[in-house]
Amino acid sequence: EVYNPTMTLKAVGHQWYWSYEYSDFTKLEFDSYMTPQEEYQKMMFRLLDTDNRVVLPMNSPIRMIVTAADVLHSWTIPSLGVKTDATPGRLNQTSFSINRP
Repeated sequence: EVYNPTMTLKAVGHQWYWSYEYSDFTKLEFDSYMTPQEEYQKMMFRLLDTDNRVVLPMNSPIRMIVTAADVLHSWTIPSLGVKTDATPGRLNQTSFSINRP
């Protein structure tokens, strides 16, 4: 657990998209939808690329709060080994730090 994170990001899983809220900033929220298959280009990650990406700082402790609005979901960054389940009615918390670009 991070006692003094640089930032907190809240992610809410919905059916077919995620909602994000940077809670350290006023009114900074957005939805992130999966890129449609017909819009894929070379070097894109199938079923992982989105229209709005989350931006996180490097070398800083980050607190992540994950929940779901409807059904079970799983929020992940495979290259960092971060994965947290999103369950309706529960807040799951995880902490991580990004030390590579």
